[in-house]
Amino acid sequence: MITSLKQSILKDAVHITAILGEGVIFNCHVEFPNDHPVPYVLQWDKKVSETGSDLPIYIWYESYPEHIEEGYKGRVSRVSPDSPFGSASLNLTNIKESDQGWYECKVVFLNRDPKQHKNGTWFHLDVHAPPRFSVTPEDIIYVNLGDSIILNCQADGTPTPEILWYKDANPVDPSPTVGIFNDGTELRISTIRHEDIGEYTCIARNGEGQVSHTARVIIAGGAVIMVPPTNQTKLEGEKVIFSCEAKAMPGNVTVRWFREGSPVREVASLETRITIRKDGSLIINPISADDSGQYLCEVTNGIGDPQSASAYLNVEYAAKVTFTPTVQYLPFRLAGVVQCYIKSNPQLQYVTWTKDKRLLEPYQMKDIVVMANGSLLFTRVNEDHQGRYTCTPYNALGTQGSSGPMEVLVRKPPTFTIEPESLYQRKVGDSVEMHCDAVEAEGTQKPVIKWQRQDGGQLSDTQRSRVKISGGNITIENLRREDFGYYQCVVSNEVATLMSQAQLVIEGTQPHAPYNITGKATESSITLQWMPGYSGGSDYKQDYTIWYREAGINDWQTISVTPSGSTQVTINGLASGTTYEFQVVGRNVLGDGMMSKIMTVRTLVD
Repeated sequence: MITSLKQSILKDAVHITAILGEGVIFNCHVEFPNDHPVPYVLQWDKKVSETGSDLPIYIWYESYPEHIEEGYKGRVSRVSPDSPFGSASLNLTNIKESDQGWYECKVVFLNRDPKQHKNGTWFHLDVHAPPRFSVTPEDIIYVNLGDSIILNCQADGTPTPEILWYKDANPVDPSPTVGIFNDGTELRISTIRHEDIGEYTCIARNGEGQVSHTARVIIAGGAVIMVPPTNQTKLEGEKVIFSCEAKAMPGNVTVRWFREGSPVREVASLETRITIRKDGSLIINPISADDSGQYLCEVTNGIGDPQSASAYLNVEYAAKVTFTPTVQYLPFRLAGVVQCYIKSNPQLQYVTWTKDKRLLEPYQMKDIVVMANGSLLFTRVNEDHQGRYTCTPYNALGTQGSSGPMEVLVRKPPTFTIEPESLYQRKVGDSVEMHCDAVEAEGTQKPVIKWQRQDGGQLSDTQRSRVKISGGNITIENLRREDFGYYQCVVSNEVATLMSQAQLVIEGTQPHAPYNITGKATESSITLQWMPGYSGGSDYKQDYTIWYREAGINDWQTISVTPSGSTQVTINGLASGTTYEFQVVGRNVLGDGMMSKIMTVRTLVD
């Protein structure tokens, strides 16, 4: 209230209540001196501070332009003199909350003593506004059990609205985990339980009306694949669509696609041909033969572990030649192969061959065999096999054409000039030197000589530091028992690859680990068989011990194998439907050997 105004003036003030956005008329009469009309100026002021400073919002004088304060333009006007409210009344429209306050109507008569005939009326305007929300919670709130949340609901209005909270149409009942704070604007729920899940409505109300807002509190859930991709078979050049539709709460699902473990967008061959739709489906258009493989979609909304599903794409196409070497070599008087490099899906049915532009009938020739992959195997090469060949593959869908011409040349293969001995016997700590050499035939390249273990693998890391290779010769120093085995000298050039093998025996060592262990189970027994590892030398006899236990139990049990040297044993008294682990270890006079790999066998169910 404006304290500087005289109480004698304010006690006769007119109090008016208006609704926000509506209009009001301030009724102000003009009392002329001696009831005789004279010229006058009409001025409406609004008090804008507690000290009583005036803001002229409207000034009128006949035949002059009206003065209207900036904030009131378009909203104030003088009531028509024909109106019953008189010519000094003021019409205020589109009322704002800032319009609330004190107004004074002033009528000043011209050419009169200002102390006489003062006309003035005070008004106080109260602006009422129905509630309107300034802050509301999200429409949907995702939670996990045990979480804590705050629902905030704030509203503006005149009079100040009160806030009421309801859950599922019933007033919220405060409890140790549910409370209403900050003048009702905050609903706090701690340690959310199943019974706290539901719809929460806040109502803001005052004398002018009410508004409400509802928020749903929902237990969040991870993404679930509803329509997974399915295996598909397509022809090369067609379009394929893999589905991957998912649902989740919240529903902000992210879908990623992988091909054979790699993101599809990072597979260069797919980059320009893939599209991932909004519904998660993957489109490849057109597909090529190399697109065959497994495709996996992974979905997540950030809650829980991602889910995935996969499908296989089988791309079929007519058989085709993928590579045509301009020259191939056959080794004279040895077996040799002329390759036809083919891709085919469905599987290859047959290959036709030409030699020197004539159809070749290999099925009618005793020294030529057609291999399963369509290549030609010459069992004993002679000079008549030299010539210009082409191949044409076929499957159920036909062929994509013939290969280019391949010049097949018959040349003599490399020849061993020195071969390693078939057997080298050494003791632990000794050295061994194995010799190998070869020469090329006239018109061919010098052969490359290399050494490898019997299985085709490279020499082990522990050997490399002890191995010296000079030309075709290999020396292994400071021999260890794991050096035991077969070594191959491999000689190769463009014509042929030849191999000569030597066995290295390390005497005086404990046995090597048994291998190729197999097991046959009944309901209460398991019979094991195995191949013996190297015994340490011909003078050393080898016996065996079996270690076994139930899978996952740390206590191992042992059983000696009888009779001595036997490579088979049956273990009885086992529980049915139970998984057991086994290891076999050999022993000679020098001690226990190396343990075999663990073998797992499950007994049958009764």
